Amino acid sequence: MTRYKKSIRPVIHWFRKDLRLTDNPALSSAAESGHPILAVYILEDGDSDPWAPGGASRWWLHHSLKALDQSLKTLGNSLILRRGRPQEVLRELVTETSAAAVYCTSLTEPHALKIDSELKHILNELGTGFRALDGNLIFPPESIATKNGEPFKVFTPFYKACLKKFPLPAPPPALKRLQCHEKTVKSDSLEQWNLLPTKPDWSTGWLDIWTPGEQGALSRLDPFLEQSAAKYGMRRDRPGVAGTSRLSPHFHFGEISPLLCWHRASSNIRPGTEKNIDSFLRQIIWREFSHHLLYHFPAFPEKPFRQEFEHFPWERNEEALRRWQRGLTGYPIVDAGMRELWMTGWMHNRVRMVAASFLVKHLLVPWQDGAAWFWDTLVDADLANNSVSWQWVAGCGVDAAPFFRIFNPVLQGRKFDPDGTYVRLWVPELANLPNKYIHEPWTASEKILENLDIFLGKNYPLPVVDHSKAQNQALSMFKKLRN
Repeated sequence: MTRYKKSIRPVIHWFRKDLRLTDNPALSSAAESGHPILAVYILEDGDSDPWAPGGASRWWLHHSLKALDQSLKTLGNSLILRRGRPQEVLRELVTETSAAAVYCTSLTEPHALKIDSELKHILNELGTGFRALDGNLIFPPESIATKNGEPFKVFTPFYKACLKKFPLPAPPPALKRLQCHEKTVKSDSLEQWNLLPTKPDWSTGWLDIWTPGEQGALSRLDPFLEQSAAKYGMRRDRPGVAGTSRLSPHFHFGEISPLLCWHRASSNIRPGTEKNIDSFLRQIIWREFSHHLLYHFPAFPEKPFRQEFEHFPWERNEEALRRWQRGLTGYPIVDAGMRELWMTGWMHNRVRMVAASFLVKHLLVPWQDGAAWFWDTLVDADLANNSVSWQWVAGCGVDAAPFFRIFNPVLQGRKFDPDGTYVRLWVPELANLPNKYIHEPWTASEKILENLDIFLGKNYPLPVVDHSKAQNQALSMFKKLRN
């Protein structure tokens, strides 16, 4: 419960995907107003939110909100939890508390933009201010444009346009206090929301892997910059080594700002590390690119950007989709990625590309089906990143990999997991296979397989499709589409 004095009207800070206290412009502006602050998070039901969080995201959200409440308490405040449509919940809260204004961080998702438009009108009728401030991105979507004022559709010129705007001011210091009022305000308990899985509890062990919350983000960023960032460019495509930051879920939930991350990484550049850290910083701008695209082209999550792909003859193969989801395709690098995803809520980015390409170009399953599975199983499920990346792989997005670029899962495995370290970890059935066969076990002799207790088609599947035949079929279908 949060308390406030009747004599001073509070202001509301509505937490969204900005679950942090440091470098949060909307929260800082609310604090600078001089009014007591009601810190609020609203869980919108799936009936009204077309992109309500999937199962893995709900798990993360539970722990992130718990961490945020604990952080707020150190500043003399606490988190109010309400459930429902944000427009209605905030109308009720303003009426109940006579709040003078509502502050929040602006987002790029179409549903969020619609809420903001309606909320501004509602609050105006109540005589209450509404301020949606930037902070989820380094650059607001309107601030990066071509010479003709159009949004960029190719990443490299977008990246160069962003670089021209640096250096930017350093993030402000962390807040030390958030004034709180005394009157009790009703709040749900986090447990009432049932965000955590129960039967079955597929998240067992996840807290040993992840630490949701702002402190968890910082505790992951700092060691990465000190130990791994200097070799990032050389190791980022190797799923068998700890070469990436794994900050993506923290970025999605706004537990760390991209500006803070950029400044810390930039200040960590030492002679000989420039290219590697620049490679890491480039990924931050790729995230910006995805969010800008979603802002300007809100149909991205459902429809192909390149309209001709609306007529692509995808196959609704439920059995093939199920085998892909369960990591039973018979291609070890793909299966390892899908199993890592199920067991940890995350998948290495290189393997994401290989697994996604396999689904849409080998199995000819619509990219939307793959995006939906990632939405439910990734702890970093982000509408902009997920949609733009799936369309990139499928060849139907902006600046996309051409459809005729079809990843060979065997060659990808050999190149990026040459010793089979990654495959052996997530596909233990094959752990004892020599490197020569680890990415194509069907080429090993029956004697070798039998000696290792590997029985293809029984305790590890045969390939669901032949690569060459699948590739030829996909290229043939693409050729017909172009004609």
